[in-house]
Amino acid sequence: MIEIKVPTIGESISEVTLLKWTKKEGEYVDRDEVIAELESEKATFEVNAEKAGTLKRLVAEGDTLLIGDIMASIDETAVKPEAPAATATEAPVDTKPVPSSQAPVMAVSNDIKATPVASAIIADKKVDPSNIQASGIGGKIMKQDVLEALNHPGKKAFSGGELYSRNTRQEKMSSLRKTISRRLVESKNTTAMLTTFNEVDMGSIMEIRKKFKDKFKESHGVNLGFMSFFAKACAIALGEWPSVNAYIDGDQILYHDYADISIAVSTPRGLTVPVIRNVESLSMAEIEKEVIVLAGKARDSKLTAEDLQGGTFTITNGGVFGSLMSTPIINIPQSAILGMHKIQDRPMAVNGQVQIRPMMYLALSYDHRIIDGRESVSFLVRVKELLEQPELLLMGKDPVKTLLEL
Repeated sequence: MIEIKVPTIGESISEVTLLKWTKKEGEYVDRDEVIAELESEKATFEVNAEKAGTLKRLVAEGDTLLIGDIMASIDETAVKPEAPAATATEAPVDTKPVPSSQAPVMAVSNDIKATPVASAIIADKKVDPSNIQASGIGGKIMKQDVLEALNHPGKKAFSGGELYSRNTRQEKMSSLRKTISRRLVESKNTTAMLTTFNEVDMGSIMEIRKKFKDKFKESHGVNLGFMSFFAKACAIALGEWPSVNAYIDGDQILYHDYADISIAVSTPRGLTVPVIRNVESLSMAEIEKEVIVLAGKARDSKLTAEDLQGGTFTITNGGVFGSLMSTPIINIPQSAILGMHKIQDRPMAVNGQVQIRPMMYLALSYDHRIIDGRESVSFLVRVKELLEQPELLLMGKDPVKTLLEL
C-alpha cells in the first residue's frame, strides 16, 4: 500500500484545500495519472499517483490539509481491470407512437428537461421555463412545478430553494478566498489609495480591429482584442512615469526597468492576477497569445505560483461584466492599478459638433505615498492619448513630430 501525501508546494505555504478528486474511490489509476487538485493561497496544483493501483481516498473535497498529511493510498497489488468488450447488440429502440396527449411540444426547446405533460402546459400557457423551479431528478421540470409557477406569477425562488424560504447556508471559505480577503484588507489599510478618472474614445481602436481582425487572426492564430492595446499603452506610459511602476520596500523605493503587467481574471473560485512578463518587449500578437494562455490556465485551475508572482502594475476589466465605473483596489505590493470599463455610446462634443462616440471610463487607483497627483494624472492622460491614437503605440511618439524632430 502506497501512501499519497500532500506535497511541499512552497516555503511559505503550510496548508492547502482539497479542491476536487479527479478519480473515484476504488478506481484503478495509472502511474503519474492526476488523482486530485489542491488549492493553496496562491494557486492550484495537481497530485499524481506515485504507483499504479486502486485508489483509496482518505479525505473529502473541501478539507483543509497540512503539508505532509496523508490524503490517499494506492493498492499497488491490484490487477488492472480489462477494458469491457464492445457488445454487438444494442438496446432496442421503442418505435411505438407516443400518445397525442403526451406528445412533445415543438414550442419547448430540446434543451429544457421537462415531462411531456409539463412541456404541454409550458407551451399552452407560454410560461418561461427559466421562471420554473424544477423539482424532478436531474433538474427535470414536473407538472406541479409548472402549476406552481402559474399560481405565483412574477415570483421565483432561489436555486434549490422554495418561495418564502428563510433558510441560510454556511460554506467554508476556500484558501484562495481567504487570501483575497486578507490582501484586499491589507491593501486598504497599508496604502494611501486615491483614484483618478478619465475617459477614452475607443473609436480608433474599434476601427482598427474591424479592419484588420481577419488578417490578424490569419497571420497570428489569435484574435485582436482590447487587452493588447491597453497593455501596450500602459507599458509605454510606465516607462515614462517610473513611479507608477515602482513600489515601496521598507524605507526604499524599488523601481522596475520593465513592465510585468498583472491581468485580473475572474474565476468561479475568485479573482486571480496572472502576470504577462516584459510587455514592453512583446508584440501585439505575443500579448494576445499570453492573455489566452493565462486565461485558459485560470479557467482550468492550472495557474502556478510563478504565473502569479512579480507583477509591477495591474489591469482589471470590469467592463466585461457591465461595469460603467469603479475604483479598483491596488494589488499590493504594487502602487497602481488601471480599471477598464464598459464601452458605451455617448454624445460628445467633437470639433464643435455633437457626435455619438464609443466611450470608456478609465480609473487609475494609486498609492499616494509614492505617486503624486501630477504623476498619476499625467500617466492616465498619456494612456488615453496612446489609445485614441493607436499609431503612437509603434514607438510612443507622433511620426510627423518625430520626422520634424519636435
